Amino acid sequence: MRSVLTILFITCISAQSKYPADSLLASSNVPIIHKIGLLPIAGWQRISYNTNLFNCQFYPSCSNYGADAVRQFGIIRGGIIASERITRCNPFAFHYHLELQRPFHDEDGRLIDPVVQKQITHSKKSPLLAALFSAVLPGSGRIYSGRILDGIMGLWTFYLVYNSAHYAIKDERPIAGPILGTAAVYVYLGEIYGGWRAAKYYQKGDNGT
Repeated sequence: MRSVLTILFITCISAQSKYPADSLLASSNVPIIHKIGLLPIAGWQRISYNTNLFNCQFYPSCSNYGADAVRQFGIIRGGIIASERITRCNPFAFHYHLELQRPFHDEDGRLIDPVVQKQITHSKKSPLLAALFSAVLPGSGRIYSGRILDGIMGLWTFYLVYNSAHYAIKDERPIAGPILGTAAVYVYLGEIYGGWRAAKYYQKGDNGT
């Protein structure tokens, strides 16, 4: 694993703008600290863009969504936003997209879902309350907001990452422990944000939109 991470790191810092995140790594307008957050995304794109196994159902894809979030909001807030999207990229996304009558990308039919959303209807749910619910129990904020399946996926994702981090740290694994521990924190904060976002932006109006 260490050798794989080393290879990905070297190829990322020597980016040749072959992959979308590379252009941000090469940009002089992106702060260095933001570029640190972009390195894992650039590494992932070297895998995902070379196989059809990881084709994303969203537009922009989760990796490009994450890169845009880090570019706009920085490594901490952007990482939290990216984590929330990854959890939401599950088998139930198409169902919720149709339910809200959201648009599809003309070229490939993917689900359009940008980082910055417009509140298309007045929410009947409290974003603050949804965030508080998820702070107590990850996923419960999404359930409160009406996205029950997303909430279950959020809770399950947090459990898997947290459990993996717990055992990696317990076994004193020098690489996996810190990486998985950091991932668990991001997933937890992403669930809090996910509850807030679900209540604010993903609600049906009186006319079904």
